[in-house]
Amino acid sequence: MTKAEKNMDISRRQFLKISTGAIGTAVAAEAASFGVDTSAVQARALDVPIKQGKQVPSVCPYCAVGCGQIVTVSDSGKIIDIQGNPDSPVNQGTLCPKGAATYQLVTNNLRWTKVKHRAPGSDHWDDMSLDVAMNRIAQLTQQTRDANFNETQDMPDGKGGTVTKRVMNTYAIASLGGATMDNEWNYLHQKLMHALGVVYLENQARI
Repeated sequence: MTKAEKNMDISRRQFLKISTGAIGTAVAAEAASFGVDTSAVQARALDVPIKQGKQVPSVCPYCAVGCGQIVTVSDSGKIIDIQGNPDSPVNQGTLCPKGAATYQLVTNNLRWTKVKHRAPGSDHWDDMSLDVAMNRIAQLTQQTRDANFNETQDMPDGKGGTVTKRVMNTYAIASLGGATMDNEWNYLHQKLMHALGVVYLENQARI
């Protein structure tokens, strides 16, 4: 490989940076040719803080597409920015609205970090420990399943009559998965729901 070829061997990210700079310079020159003073805008752009730190390749936690991300981490180990990874063959630097807002999963003053419980008849929410909440969910799930479990069900036999079949299910419980659940979690979750006899299974990422 010649020296010239080595100089041309750049990554996709470097290419985008160079292209962006060239386009910005061309736009400024074009605006100046029309008599537009862009000095104030350029000065303002220089004042915008640039997030600098160690760039760590990662994968978006939403859905199951597996879009690549670049997580910028400060020297203290704090995540300061999350962007699409232009070197990823999956998304090539692009992110959906949920993926573009991934940073808010880490830093968001409005995000609740405690379990909230509103007792029957109450007009406010109370904090509840995670252990108490999980045990409460397990108890209610078992009570609902036991009270509405179907061992058999009469079904059409295709001849105008019915036939009793063993179904071992319940129609009293439904499951709606969230978009942050990855393939591995969804696999285990559907195994659990099927073991309980749950028929109604859906995932928010597909809707």
